[in-house]
Amino acid sequence: MSYTQLTEAQRYPIYALMKAGHRQTKIAAVVGVHKSTISREVQRNRGLRGYRPLQAHQMAVHRRQTKAQCRLTPEHWSLIERLLQEDWSPEQFSLWLADQRVLTISPEWIYQHVLHNKAQDGTLYRNLRCQKTRKKRYGAYDRRGHLRNRVSIEERPGIVENRTRLGDWELDTIIGKGRRQALVSLTERRSRTRGADREGAQ
Repeated sequence: MSYTQLTEAQRYPIYALMKAGHRQTKIAAVVGVHKSTISREVQRNRGLRGYRPLQAHQMAVHRRQTKAQCRLTPEHWSLIERLLQEDWSPEQFSLWLADQRVLTISPEWIYQHVLHNKAQDGTLYRNLRCQKTRKKRYGAYDRRGHLRNRVSIEERPGIVENRTRLGDWELDTIIGKGRRQALVSLTERRSRTRGADREGAQ
């Protein structure tokens, strides 16, 4: 059994497919994760009104942040603050730290640390990218909005490409400004049956 951390973008199709009545096995195949990941996601990040993607993402982030706080050492904080002072964005060095297997910490948690530092009359906030012209650091790349373990359209099986069977769905997710709304559309490739759902602010 395998569990994969889900991104916010993956949680919207999970919600839409659940609402359309699909089983977790089918949802896992569409999203590209093991079915145990879907089961765990729904169990752990379900609110009083059921599974809702933005709320689920916030719950997951909060859980990871709380867990990460217990693991951070003064040396970790020293490294994070030094990277901030060198004009790295929280998103950028969060990815870099994970790629280097140094530390796994979310950008959101780093922003919270910066806000806390500012409340204590600190100056870390002055180094945030929104305060100055964005600079592209050599060797860095932006992975925001990319799905983990995604399979390129060019790599899908021939039987899917030829539309000779029912049950193969195309999925598109559009997340609105400020991540307050999202639109998920589903299209069955052979029958061209379509469905769409909108998730509003929570």
